[in-house]
Amino acid sequence: MTWVTACHVRRSRRCLGGVTGPSTPKRVATGKGCCISPDTPNPNARQQGGPVHTTANAPAAGRTADPVTGSGTWKRLRPIAFWTATLIIVGELAAGSVWTLATIDWIEVQAAHLGYPHYFPYISGVAQVAAAIAIMAPRLPLVKEWAYAGTGFLWTGAVIFHLTLGDGPKTWLPPLMFAIFGAISWALRPADRRFPETRLPQRAAAEPAVRMRSWETRPRAWALPVAVLVIMFTASIATLPAADAITREWAVEYGWITD
Repeated sequence: MTWVTACHVRRSRRCLGGVTGPSTPKRVATGKGCCISPDTPNPNARQQGGPVHTTANAPAAGRTADPVTGSGTWKRLRPIAFWTATLIIVGELAAGSVWTLATIDWIEVQAAHLGYPHYFPYISGVAQVAAAIAIMAPRLPLVKEWAYAGTGFLWTGAVIFHLTLGDGPKTWLPPLMFAIFGAISWALRPADRRFPETRLPQRAAAEPAVRMRSWETRPRAWALPVAVLVIMFTASIATLPAADAITREWAVEYGWITD
């Protein structure tokens, strides 16, 4: 028996553990003193040009890839779209509340044209202030649902009233646009601004179950919303005289008042 043959015999005995029989699984030597079963992936497969199968490459059981929420591009664009739509509607709510509570001519004339009672602008102004704060504030999912619903009724109601009176697109397109932006903001709001029951199924499966607080207590989380609200309300108050003059010209153009 040569040295090579003896080495092969010893290696084979190590592979089989000194026991042979029909119930013993076959094992083959890898050439480096290691014995593996034919059912075990070959660790040298990469060197031989074959694919290496690992558990990392296998799809997770019960998990399916979602073409929308799972897209990396959409994950980057979603918060941008949400905050763009949100800032637009909050800016409109801030300006609208200032105009309404200051009772500029445009608000009084438009309310009379649409048939609203004389006290409606004051109720609407207070509601718009509350809605702007609720939408910008962190968390508060229940309050946000009411705020989004209220703004939707406000803007869609204005569209319906203008169409009923036969007004042109210049009068009902702006509230329609704000209603659409409100729907976009509502649909794209992050998980911490939703009820757990209204979160996307894909995100609910991917994210760990965490009990969300309804009220945000961290001052840092309130810093940006408060700053945005202060800027928007300050700008609306500062531009009120110019807005009054411009909207009065609109009322004259629409024939609601005479100059």
